[in-house]
Amino acid sequence: MPRPTAAQFAYGSATVVATTLALLLLFRTESGAGVAAVGTTALILGLLVALRLPHPGRGTAEEAGRTATDRSSAAARTHHALEGIGARERVSAARPSARADEHSLRR
Repeated sequence: MPRPTAAQFAYGSATVVATTLALLLLFRTESGAGVAAVGTTALILGLLVALRLPHPGRGTAEEAGRTATDRSSAAARTHHALEGIGARERVSAARPSARADEHSLRR
């Protein structure tokens, strides 16, 4: 089970506090059973709000497919834009260094 994020804690806690205050002021309950019911309702609502927040890096399969399609169309637009300005060569990302075979602690 994934750990809750800071946003889930924050939104869930804020929901519990706001719901508790709103329900206590709305119903003006003074009995112990009424306060317990308000507290339980607020906790359940806070839990639901926290669980409904999306996890970072997670999405549905439909969103993943849409994202891959968006990336490929963006790459195609970039490729055509580079051809338009005359960029024909690719720059190598990394060139082999003369010191690549040395140990990192040697100077």
